[in-house]
Amino acid sequence: MVVTNKSEKEEKMLMPDSEREKELKAFDDTKLGVKGLVDAGINKVPCIFYHPPDKFKRVSELCNRDYTIPVIDLARVHEDPSEHKRVVEKVREASETWGFFQILNHGIPVSILDELINGVLRFFEQDSEVKKGFYSRDVGRFMYHSNYNLYTTAATCWRDSFYWKMAPGGAPKPEDLPAVSRDILLEYSNQVMKLGTLLFELLSEALGLDPTYLIDIGCADGLFGFSHYYPACPEPELTLGTQKHADLDFITVLLQDHIGGLQVLHQDMWIDVSPLPGALVVNIGDFLQLISNDKFKSAQHRVVANPIGPRVSSACFFSTGLNPTSRILGPIKELLSEDNPVKYRDVSIPDFIAHYSTKCLNGTSPLLHFRI
Repeated sequence: MVVTNKSEKEEKMLMPDSEREKELKAFDDTKLGVKGLVDAGINKVPCIFYHPPDKFKRVSELCNRDYTIPVIDLARVHEDPSEHKRVVEKVREASETWGFFQILNHGIPVSILDELINGVLRFFEQDSEVKKGFYSRDVGRFMYHSNYNLYTTAATCWRDSFYWKMAPGGAPKPEDLPAVSRDILLEYSNQVMKLGTLLFELLSEALGLDPTYLIDIGCADGLFGFSHYYPACPEPELTLGTQKHADLDFITVLLQDHIGGLQVLHQDMWIDVSPLPGALVVNIGDFLQLISNDKFKSAQHRVVANPIGPRVSSACFFSTGLNPTSRILGPIKELLSEDNPVKYRDVSIPDFIAHYSTKCLNGTSPLLHFRI
């Protein structure tokens, strides 16, 4: 009897929990991540990385129509009132229909973007023994690991990551950061904080609110980053770099290198977010969808594995979700009307994240649980 590749893959995904846990722990204990597997010369993807087939197709497989993530040029947003109005309208349209857009001329010099990419590469490609010293699963000012949800998700992703926190509480102490990336992480984080102010002003106006509204209610109070390293994958069809998910924050600002692999789910199709030189990707998070009462959309997205690599990206999340907080999320009262009734019940950020962590690791949106 001939067994198809798909059946073999699905059969291997059904390994006993005890066996899978043993393999996960063995992988975790190396403190070398996916890069360690690649450096060891593997030519097959281990079973713990297998992902089930996705029911959605890439747009390139379905039609010839060109779907392109909106690109917004911010060059003259402060200089020309008519241009400012045009940018606000583009932000509104992109946030309502895509939940994703790319920005150009955002104020962060290309030299800083390039140095951040290089800083991420330097960290992951430094001496293994030095890198191991940062390996942890305890959230602090800085930590390096592979797959933050290694023991709770159904399939492991083909990537390694490091986390750093900037706000609240101010910048980390220099000694808390790896020497090979220290200066650029501090500089880039400061630049993103400034950019976040502009983005929240534009998003506030796009909602028909005062420019400082989202900042005044605390949307820019928290910032943390995850930088990802996606090694070249010998069998990219079997795994994912990042599984399908939406972000638990207000907005995310992402820098990706030239390789690509990021896709957004739009109209039940996977659309590539093609890299643009000097651009940053901005996407709406679940918190902003909730407080905007569904006016803005938090889109699901993923990163496919790639035979070319390493791919590098760095995402900054505007959220206080990793800090002790009593913050309550609820639809903004000024947006509600008889024609636009409240769609979500109020929920604390810890309760929102707790529900996500226990019920939504299969890709289900936590927003569904809090809808009225």
